[in-house]
Amino acid sequence: MDSPGALRWMSSRAESQTIYAAGLVQGIALVTFPAASTILTAPGSYALTSSQYGSMFIPQVITAVTTSLLEASLGRRFGRKRVYLAGLAGDLAAMVLLIASYFMASDHGAAYRLLLAATACLGAGFGLTVPSINTFTAAFHPAAVDRSVLVLNALLGLGTALAPVFVTVFVGLGFWLGLPILAAALLVILFGVSARLPLRTDPPPRPVQAAGAAQVGGAAQRGAPRTRTPVPAQFWIFAGFAVLYGFCETMNGNWSQLDLESLKASATQASLALTAFWAMTTAGRVLFAAIARWFPSRLAYHLLPFLLAGVFVLIAVLPAGTPGLGILAFALAGLGCSALLPLTISFGQEKLTAMSGGVAGGIIAFYQLGYGIAAFGVGPLRSAGITLPAVFGISAAVAVAMGVAAFAVAHRRPSPSSLHPRPGGQLVSG
Repeated sequence: MDSPGALRWMSSRAESQTIYAAGLVQGIALVTFPAASTILTAPGSYALTSSQYGSMFIPQVITAVTTSLLEASLGRRFGRKRVYLAGLAGDLAAMVLLIASYFMASDHGAAYRLLLAATACLGAGFGLTVPSINTFTAAFHPAAVDRSVLVLNALLGLGTALAPVFVTVFVGLGFWLGLPILAAALLVILFGVSARLPLRTDPPPRPVQAAGAAQVGGAAQRGAPRTRTPVPAQFWIFAGFAVLYGFCETMNGNWSQLDLESLKASATQASLALTAFWAMTTAGRVLFAAIARWFPSRLAYHLLPFLLAGVFVLIAVLPAGTPGLGILAFALAGLGCSALLPLTISFGQEKLTAMSGGVAGGIIAFYQLGYGIAAFGVGPLRSAGITLPAVFGISAAVAVAMGVAAFAVAHRRPSPSSLHPRPGGQLVSG
């Protein structure tokens, strides 16, 4: 008969592997809609205009911001496992609605309403699942928190890179709907396995601290009076950086395929550009974490926005018929984005100590605001006659502004002890 210790070890291992799998599947689900951008805008399919395609992500932004800010309180009230399962259910609902929209494509109004509902569910799934799996992986690996969070981040990024690959494969088979069906099947399996596991986290220690700081950090002493701590003025510098970063990342993540399509690239080449972007975003995070001893992360934080600005200029001047250069450019853009958001959260958690427990949620919320600006704002610009390459050129100015903000965020600050957010913070998406 197995000893209780052995059974608990086996259960803990199963929990850890399941959470890692959740990161991979969440990444696939998150990029399903941008990966299908050329299909959603194709005249013979959904025939969405640029404005409709951009507006499709507004519900996602609203629900992602709302749930990411509420996730911690929901976890305390209903339990972390229930919140995590609710997030998986939101992702699954998004895939089911996307599949349903396929059969309504001839009725453009009905199909578009289903797409809006789908992205709303996806935003809720993201906002509930991602911080939950970050908390779980930190709890399951207390002796190696930084490494476990890095692995989870890498798997989440791998999922975002795989989604456009799967779209290419299924389009080649003449059945692009295979991607949401595959994602839905994986989510059903993941939900079933997760529901059977205990997925418990030990209660956090309750240190003696000021009531205001406890309120912000979510660890107030039992029975202590709760008062609000004003948001430090410095937080708004971090928030502004997050908005600029969200805009720059989304220009690549949501519009790269359509940009390459405008340069006469094939659908396969356009999907490869999106894959290259997300793959390099993930690889860059792993790389900068690995070389932090020799190449301080603070230096990377100051240099990467200007690399990104240069890449935006390159994308803007790419001539038609050069898909290879376009793929390379978006790969470099992924490297430029790679470490910026996790480092912003890490700097914030170490600098804004009065609200360290709420830094990640606040920064992610403003990152989503930047996501929404880029996802929606490009559509009206294109309707006004401004080409996508021109919009990428304009985005170079945003990246330069982000570079200036990077010096304000990390002004006279040593490199953070970890490239990725510490336990209790939220894992970044992509």
